Amino acid sequence: MIAVVAEVLGGHYYNHSKLNTLFMEAGAPGEPPEGNCVQKCLAWFKRVNESPDVDPLKVLGGVLFQFMETGSGGSAYYYGQTLSAQQERIRSVLGRCGLAYHEDGVVLSGGAAPPIASLREVLRRKDLPTLEIEFKRALDTLERDPPAAVTAACSMLESLFKVILEEEGLPLPQKETIKPLWATVQGRLGLSPASVSDEDVRRVLSGLTSIIDGIGSLRTHAGSAHGHGKQTYEVLPRHARLVVHAAHTLCLFVLETWESRREKVRP
Repeated sequence: MIAVVAEVLGGHYYNHSKLNTLFMEAGAPGEPPEGNCVQKCLAWFKRVNESPDVDPLKVLGGVLFQFMETGSGGSAYYYGQTLSAQQERIRSVLGRCGLAYHEDGVVLSGGAAPPIASLREVLRRKDLPTLEIEFKRALDTLERDPPAAVTAACSMLESLFKVILEEEGLPLPQKETIKPLWATVQGRLGLSPASVSDEDVRRVLSGLTSIIDGIGSLRTHAGSAHGHGKQTYEVLPRHARLVVHAAHTLCLFVLETWESRREKVRP
């Protein structure tokens, strides 16, 4: 993967000053390596992988950001390939390594995540900056700090529930934590299992509550927002990915449900 990315970026920009700026702004350590543009990229990526205090995926995303978003600052062609072909080559090699590039220079393991992309679009369209902050924090810490990602995912849900209650003119519960907030929102949006007659739908709605309970409990026991007792929980990136993806899917569903109900009551 490093070889392909180095070849594409080195050939596309073909400018030492530009490459130095890209890598340094992305957090790559040390002075610029020697060699031609491709060799420079190759050496710097290898150094990043060997540096214990650097998040390789964060640096990779930062270096790729401009190229993957607009391709500006470089040549439109490389060895006869168009810019889109170069970008697809990057996506392909990332995919073979179990990675995926997302908007804003985010590279995640675990392949593509459609709910993440869909939720990002909805948050921007609805102008919900608080949720966007927690959304980005969850993605940024997913690999390097899984407990922080769990905390951010939980905070994102709490923020969403508070926004809904405030917009609906409802008082916040006495405890402004995820479970009481969800119980109030659940009743307002008709998402309580007791409110439907179909057994299958009731099971799905009960599952939403179980997800909320699990995310809240994991944040309490292993997240970065609370002190811990004698028992410690090791939250690995795969655990954090499960929590973050579940939170994103749940956020998207709740937002769509809220929007649907508001459309019905409009004159």
